Amino acid sequence: MRREDSLFHNISSIYGLFFNIQVKHFTHIFNNLKNRFDLSNYENIIDIGCGTGAMCNVFYEQGLTVTGIDLAEGMIKTAKKKSIGKDIKFIEANMLTGLPFADKSFDVSISSFVAHGLSKNERQIMFDEMKRITKHLVIIYDYNEHRGLITDIAEWLEGGDYFNFIKTIKNELNKNFIDVTIINANIRSALYIAKL
Repeated sequence: MRREDSLFHNISSIYGLFFNIQVKHFTHIFNNLKNRFDLSNYENIIDIGCGTGAMCNVFYEQGLTVTGIDLAEGMIKTAKKKSIGKDIKFIEANMLTGLPFADKSFDVSISSFVAHGLSKNERQIMFDEMKRITKHLVIIYDYNEHRGLITDIAEWLEGGDYFNFIKTIKNELNKNFIDVTIINANIRSALYIAKL
């Protein structure tokens, strides 16, 4: 288990405390973007690095068939608890070692605030795996170029590739995908939407 994996496993119950706030936040973002980007045209979606399942719940309420994966066992347990009574599939899996899904299993794949924590090589593995399992859209929901001091400090402590990510993500996506659209979700984050 990598240091980050055990970290997210250990703090999953704390993340769970913010579940309702996250659901409200994601609902607001995706409702505001419907005129530019509407997921209702698709049947199913996979959330890679689903955490507590907040975004999965938002997609479920929009009528999508939803699968969430995370490599932190604690996050999957929390996601299942927070989604009781909803037909959302949660699976503990690691995209860097290959996901247990056939090619083109999902209409849409999304990964939220995962890419910045990976090295450039790991991001390439993630992009390749997302392309493999996805039919139509790959979405990276993550930081944009508008940095903040608190985020800088938190990301420095986490030890991911945040500082390189925000410099190179556009080029990395354009190398991997034909048609990439960037839509700011709020002041510090964006949806990087790639069509397949």
